[in-house]
Amino acid sequence: MTSADRPHRRRRSGRRRSGGRRPDAAQPDTQAPDTPRPDARPADANPAGTAGADRKNPPPQQSQKKQHPKKLGGDAPPRKQGADAPRKQGGDAPRARTGRRGRGGKKGGPALRTVRETSAGGLVVSGLDGPRSGQRAALIGRTDRRGRLLWSMPKGHIEAGETSAQTAVREVKEETGIDGVVLAPLGTIDYWFVAESKRVHKTVHHFLLRATGGELSDEDVEVTEVAWVPLDELDSRLAYADERKLARIAEDLITSLQADLGVPAARTANTRTPDSTPLEHEPRRG
Repeated sequence: MTSADRPHRRRRSGRRRSGGRRPDAAQPDTQAPDTPRPDARPADANPAGTAGADRKNPPPQQSQKKQHPKKLGGDAPPRKQGADAPRKQGGDAPRARTGRRGRGGKKGGPALRTVRETSAGGLVVSGLDGPRSGQRAALIGRTDRRGRLLWSMPKGHIEAGETSAQTAVREVKEETGIDGVVLAPLGTIDYWFVAESKRVHKTVHHFLLRATGGELSDEDVEVTEVAWVPLDELDSRLAYADERKLARIAEDLITSLQADLGVPAARTANTRTPDSTPLEHEPRRG
């Protein structure tokens, strides 16, 4: 067969005809059914029956971390305060701070006002011209908030125009009913207490007094009871440690005064009465 007798075959070119596929023709899927398409998105969940390797190695996902505007170069949004602040679900609006805790006051409350007071008083003693067994001091008893009877030396505020020694004589008379004259100073003590929404820093000047007359009286409204107490029992009867120290100083002064006057200073045995037992804990003043 010659080339002229052969049927003419049209040579295919590498370029596809324009026009593409016919719209009404069924287009078979040219890829294998088990091969995933390269442009297909990964499934959200593995259907039943798929391989376990797909569940163990899920496709990587890009994490989108929200950055603060300040880190991107801008300013952070202002924080709302007061009534404009957002409320939490089921809660109240945020409260503004009212300040620091006041010294001696409640949290968030105003600080207590500090007041300084000066008082004077003393230990008035009878029987200084006789032996120690007959010497006694006048003490006052006050009932505290817990109902305890606390014994102490009489004292009070210094009035305008008074000296501390004059105040001691007057307060001893008002709180015990006993007249006295000042012999020597005993010392000064100071302490703090809270009363009527204020912190009080109180300084008290004490004196040793000789009893010259009068009778025991508890007419003062601030005094519960008044009593003569032997000097040997002062250390166990007085409620406050600083006043017990002053009582020991008074005993040394009395011994010195008796030596100058030629009075014998014989001591008696220290016998405590049932109500003179010292307290287990130091009571608070005020």
